[in-house]
Amino acid sequence: MSSDRAARPRKRLQHAIARRGRTARNTQLAGLAVRVGANYATTRARKVFASAERRIELDHARELKTADQIADRLGQMKGAMMKLGQMASYLDEGLPEPLRVALSQLQSNAPPMSAELAIGAIERELGAPIGELFVTFDPDPIASASIGQVHRAIIIDPITGAERAVAVKVQYPGVDQAIAADLRNTELLGTILKQGFGGLDPTEMVEEIKTRLAEELDYRLEAENQRAFHAYYRDHPFIHVPEVIDHLCSARVLTTELVVGSTWQELLTWDQRERDLAAECIFRFVFRSLYRFKAFNGDPHPGNYLFHGNGRVTFLDFGLVKHFTDAELHTFESMVQAAAVRRDDAEFRRIIEDAGMLQRDAPVDTAAAGQYFSQFYQAVREDQVMTWTPEYSSRIVRHTFDRSSPISQYATVPRSFVFIQRINLGLYAILGELHATGNYRRMSEELWPMVNAGPSTAMGEAEVVWLQAGPDDHGRVPQPHPGR
Repeated sequence: MSSDRAARPRKRLQHAIARRGRTARNTQLAGLAVRVGANYATTRARKVFASAERRIELDHARELKTADQIADRLGQMKGAMMKLGQMASYLDEGLPEPLRVALSQLQSNAPPMSAELAIGAIERELGAPIGELFVTFDPDPIASASIGQVHRAIIIDPITGAERAVAVKVQYPGVDQAIAADLRNTELLGTILKQGFGGLDPTEMVEEIKTRLAEELDYRLEAENQRAFHAYYRDHPFIHVPEVIDHLCSARVLTTELVVGSTWQELLTWDQRERDLAAECIFRFVFRSLYRFKAFNGDPHPGNYLFHGNGRVTFLDFGLVKHFTDAELHTFESMVQAAAVRRDDAEFRRIIEDAGMLQRDAPVDTAAAGQYFSQFYQAVREDQVMTWTPEYSSRIVRHTFDRSSPISQYATVPRSFVFIQRINLGLYAILGELHATGNYRRMSEELWPMVNAGPSTAMGEAEVVWLQAGPDDHGRVPQPHPGR
């Protein structure tokens, strides 16, 4: 096949994606709305002469059909719209179950691009034929996501000379134009968010999504982030971050060591002890990264984890990483100390006013303001064993986005807190679905810099050994990325 003929499918795809500008992609969503409405109208007509039992069956069938249509359309659209579908799938247990299940498929099984297009993109990015880059390359993707898909390959390790299995993530050709179109649709993004959370003023969240998605397009930045996390957690007893294969990376291709493990859906079938250990690992990763590393992988959805048993977890996808300044960390720590350690409402109010979360001199009761803003700390205020539930996690989500409280008219969410909220909400949803049980106050005291408590669990003891045996840089922090 001539190079011109081989390039035609790629050009057709790029042209098709490029055409999906604001009007084209809005048309897709409008078409989806028409189909959903037609489902409802058809079901309503069929229910007129149906029995009560049959009406329930018809409603359930309509939910299933609607769920499949929404998940399929968001998956095909890629980019920002699919990212919203991923977020909705694990943030809100109040969604109709068929819709939630269908959206959950977006976590790791989005519709892939063809092998020919993937190989062509890799060859262009890395500047060599696929046969020269890899010993073998599996044309069928092992995972597909919002802006790219992952293939298994074998390379010759440049250091050891041995064969090594790797994961090759390649960005969909033209997805940058598709995302650019999505990001211009700020009012549309806000409308979709409001479907899940009726009281939400989505302005800050939309801006956060726009900023992070724009960063996610550059795989060189993701490689930089992943190298830093891999170095920090090297030899950790239960946290693993795959190594980056530097010479096989570019702006649109990211190659890392291949890790094999169990998926989130498989974890949910394991016994409660295993789920508790996995939850503890994720919790420790979140807050060690935040308080000690001053950075966090900000895409906490279940498709970004692989589970290995006994609490060992591999963390994937470092495209959305937030680096925090010393000043931001000081604010976070001060809020924890006031809300969870000292329980001082007046001090807490002063901190959130200084942080810009509450208008100064707002005519609201100080104790009520403390209760309104401190929902995130409820699980760590008491020294006790607790069990997370989906209902508990959903209640925190609803409270976060509820604008019906009189206090909400004086409250706002600064940009740095938008990201912290996303981290917390994603984590709490995960803990809730796992029905995780443990003393999270004591775990937190190990990780809070202002407490530095001794280990409270076997995993905590293993982490202390790692800290003592490793280099001094386990307590170090990366320099914030310019402009972030």
